Amino acid sequence: METLLQWWQAVDWTAIGVWTMTVSLMLVGVAGAILPFLPGPLILFLAALLHTWLLPQSGMSTWGIVLLAVLLIVSYVADMASGAMGAKWFGASRWGILGVILGGLVGLFFGFLGLIIGPIIGGLVFEVVVARRNWREGVKSTWGSVVGTGVGLVMRLMLSFGMVVAFFIDALW
Repeated sequence: METLLQWWQAVDWTAIGVWTMTVSLMLVGVAGAILPFLPGPLILFLAALLHTWLLPQSGMSTWGIVLLAVLLIVSYVADMASGAMGAKWFGASRWGILGVILGGLVGLFFGFLGLIIGPIIGGLVFEVVVARRNWREGVKSTWGSVVGTGVGLVMRLMLSFGMVVAFFIDALW
């Protein structure tokens, strides 16, 4: 019985708690790369920072944090740019692309759903109202925005997995 008590007292419960919190936040962050209203890459970045702050002996290096910051920025830029690139591929005008970008920026304030709907509405409105194109051309370029946004979602998910891998390599190496 005494050996069990000694073992229980020797366990570093703080480290276990921090690692549990970190892994839980990482799972939420990866889910947030897909689910609406969860800023997945931001949660992943904050989980790594919090882990490093609470458990510096197994935390990330400065270069690892810089890498995660770059991946975070790239994931949000990819989100915003993917809709515009898809619209351009399907023949959108400059006004339509501007509408997709502005719709994506406004959509940022409405979570994941806003990132999907914002570029669609922005592209269609700018194509039909500002560029004075007919509905058929507007819908075609808007479909391109949808395809581009889907590609952006896949890119964000891949970048989120990359952030998790970078964290574990840096923290455990």
